[in-house]
Amino acid sequence: MKPTESSKRIEVLDYLRGFALLGIILVNILPLLAVKIPESGSADAIYQRFLFLFVEGRFYTLFSFLFGVGFYLFISRANAKGKNGYVLFLRRVAALFVLGWFHVKFHTGEALTVYAVTGLLLLPLYKVKKEINLAIGLILLIVLSIMASKLFMVVPLILLGITAGQYRLFEGLAGKVKKVVFFTVLLLFVSITALIYQYQQAPLYPFGFYNGVDEATYQFLSIGIMIGPIISALYVVALILLLQIPFVQRLLTPLKSYGRMALTNYIFQTVFIYIAGYVFNLFESLTYLQSLLVCLTVYVFQLTFSVIWLRFFQFGPLEWIWRVVTYLEVPPLRKRVKQVY
Repeated sequence: MKPTESSKRIEVLDYLRGFALLGIILVNILPLLAVKIPESGSADAIYQRFLFLFVEGRFYTLFSFLFGVGFYLFISRANAKGKNGYVLFLRRVAALFVLGWFHVKFHTGEALTVYAVTGLLLLPLYKVKKEINLAIGLILLIVLSIMASKLFMVVPLILLGITAGQYRLFEGLAGKVKKVVFFTVLLLFVSITALIYQYQQAPLYPFGFYNGVDEATYQFLSIGIMIGPIISALYVVALILLLQIPFVQRLLTPLKSYGRMALTNYIFQTVFIYIAGYVFNLFESLTYLQSLLVCLTVYVFQLTFSVIWLRFFQFGPLEWIWRVVTYLEVPPLRKRVKQVY
């Protein structure tokens, strides 16, 4: 297995991380602010059904997969530079665990501690042949998807991310457009079929997802978790295809900045949700559509902040701290200003 030689940032991964963050907050806000159960037949009920068809179980899947890709790239690039990538990675996940430990006190569904522990468990598989990792990852994902085991699905998702790194799937995408088109069409057909099946199992009335559900609703949600990786894969290939269009790539540039600061923006999504909740007394009083408005406000602020911040600084605030702990050195935060003579 050859390490990744280039240290050049793979920008499509930033776009995908940013895209994942857009979806994650839409679901995370529901338990954080104890959003009210919609009334039957209302616009809020329609939006709830939309969330659990197209968002819930889709974006955390993508975020987990991307963590695995980053896992592989980090160690490979560190080793290629003559550093001990394994030691650096251990410090990296230890710092992530500590940050997640604080975060979980405010957001019980947070992912960082799970990623840190899973990353540690999967570290020995970094040297395993990609074909073996692919087989293990797919088998585990299929089994756990059928079981609708959302928490444990993180393991095969991260492993498949590592495998994607081993296969260098995200490098040289311009030369893989035909393959991307093929998989987009294939996944679109499979996803439509899967979503129709899930929709047919949808409960007649809105539900309190976080307060216990009846058998019909549980079945609907379980199917959503089961088909989540398929829908996520469709989102990935579709976005990659769109990014091959220069206009779309420029239009979505803020999303790239958002993804480059994924750790900072993920944590501060929780911070901003709680600030909004306390300042405007939104706990247990917010409707589903009102929660969407809160999320849109957070989008505007975070996307704008990310773009402006990265004009002057090399890393996001928490990314910089994470880097300090990982490398035990203090890298320059501000971008160097080129002198023109």
